[in-house]
Amino acid sequence: ARSTLITGCYATSLGTQRLRSTFALPGRIKGFPEFLRNAGWFTSNNVKTDYNIANEAEFITATWDRNSAQAHWRQREGGQPFFSVFNLMTTHQSRANVWSWEEFEKEIGGRLRPELRHDPANAPVWPFYPDTPTVRRTIARYYDCITLMDQQVGALLRQLDEDGLADDTIVFFYSDHGMGMPRGKRLLHDSGLHVPLMIRFPEKWSHLAPAKAGETTDRLVSFVDFAPTVLSLLELEIPDYMQGLAFLGPRQRPARQFVYGARDRVDEAFDVARSIRDGRYLLIRNYQRHLPWMQPERYSDNAEMRRELKQLAAAKQLNGDAAVYAAAPRPAIEFYDTQNDPHQVHNLADDPAHAQRIRRMSNALARWQRESIDLGFFTEPDLLARLGSRTPWEFGEQDVEQLSDRVQRAGATAAGGNAAAVMRLLEDGDPAVRYWGVIGLRTSALDESAKNALRRAVGDDSAVVRIEAAAALAYIGETEKNLSLLARELRAPTVEVRLHAMRAIELLGLKAAPVRDEIARIQAEAIRRLDEHPCWLFVQFSAEAALENLASAR
Repeated sequence: ARSTLITGCYATSLGTQRLRSTFALPGRIKGFPEFLRNAGWFTSNNVKTDYNIANEAEFITATWDRNSAQAHWRQREGGQPFFSVFNLMTTHQSRANVWSWEEFEKEIGGRLRPELRHDPANAPVWPFYPDTPTVRRTIARYYDCITLMDQQVGALLRQLDEDGLADDTIVFFYSDHGMGMPRGKRLLHDSGLHVPLMIRFPEKWSHLAPAKAGETTDRLVSFVDFAPTVLSLLELEIPDYMQGLAFLGPRQRPARQFVYGARDRVDEAFDVARSIRDGRYLLIRNYQRHLPWMQPERYSDNAEMRRELKQLAAAKQLNGDAAVYAAAPRPAIEFYDTQNDPHQVHNLADDPAHAQRIRRMSNALARWQRESIDLGFFTEPDLLARLGSRTPWEFGEQDVEQLSDRVQRAGATAAGGNAAAVMRLLEDGDPAVRYWGVIGLRTSALDESAKNALRRAVGDDSAVVRIEAAAALAYIGETEKNLSLLARELRAPTVEVRLHAMRAIELLGLKAAPVRDEIARIQAEAIRRLDEHPCWLFVQFSAEAALENLASAR
């Protein structure tokens, strides 16, 4: 989200959609506040960046006049016009449910007057959660975070008043993803992607507002639209590379029909899913169906509520709508009527009444993936091997359009479950297509011919194909040989391949016991090398989780 917000380009086109990725941007793609700086504006960011790009420090220096926990419009010179961003972390996942209760009380709860605290007994337990004391307590905690955040927003607005700037400043309020709770951020349902957006226009600039004060508009907007919108409001040129549509100002574009979403690797958890939404309906395409939405995630699993959900799922005590979050395989398509099903718990993908609409939205999603050159169907090691000296964006511009379309179609074939079509993917000359062949077999019941195809794939030239094939075979009981192969990949030349291998081993659970020493070795190596590449942290996360799983069984 943050690389999209700062550039006006889809992260899936930039290759920056995976958390802590380090792919570079081409020189002509800027953080949009740099255009404001060039026009004489003061720009400040307080303080989170997380742009998921290489050379982030240089990018930040070019984008912001000030970037720190103290950055403020008050640091500008004289009457210089300003563009200031304040990232309020008060409702972040850490505060909402990961921190210990003691830390939460110290930093959040204890700062609220007793009458502003929320009673767990009154918590709105959404249908995708079980109704337990832990869930209620965590929801109440989240609302406490929102209350304190609201006070912080009020303090900033008062500072504008104090400085005599309120009547000349347009204020945007939004979040960078859905709620920082289980089944919130990192997922493609409205609980993960639908964010608040409020804009305050003072009287002086009310002619720019899309509606009267206090009114709402049902226009669809996406994060990719924010950068061109700010440039439009300031009557600055919008670069032709920006993929978003300005929704305010003199360069406003017609309203979009759809907004799009993407889920890829987060920390050590791999996945590929895409979504498309209009004003009423949401369609999600799951490409790695063998994985549940609630995968093990080292950071998220520090939360008491996540641990309880996992325990209930393991004991088969999650029922009804709450069970879907932990279920695998996932359906290839999820389709929801958000008007009648605001929490998206009733999948209508098999309802004949919606077949035509599903087909239309599926085609529109595929068209967006093709036209935007969605690079998410190339694994990180594979994409790195193809780039040479190019950035992912340049790779997409130069020669990847047809190839990318083939690989995307391979992903769709893998998700579709047609065994014969999936098997043909494994015979393709391109490793990205063969990768999706293996992924497709991981969702299928394996007959002997499929097993033989996987046995051949463990000798593939591509490391990620070998890893996924070995993991699939180890999972069905061909453990010893394939565990040894996975352990060898823990010594691969690149950290991206090692992360794939470590995650595959972790997800084997107790079957990974024979390579316990190798897991401990790479855990120690990851800790030593944390400063070399962000992915070493996720290797550490995965290794620690694997070792804890094995220790719990002793």
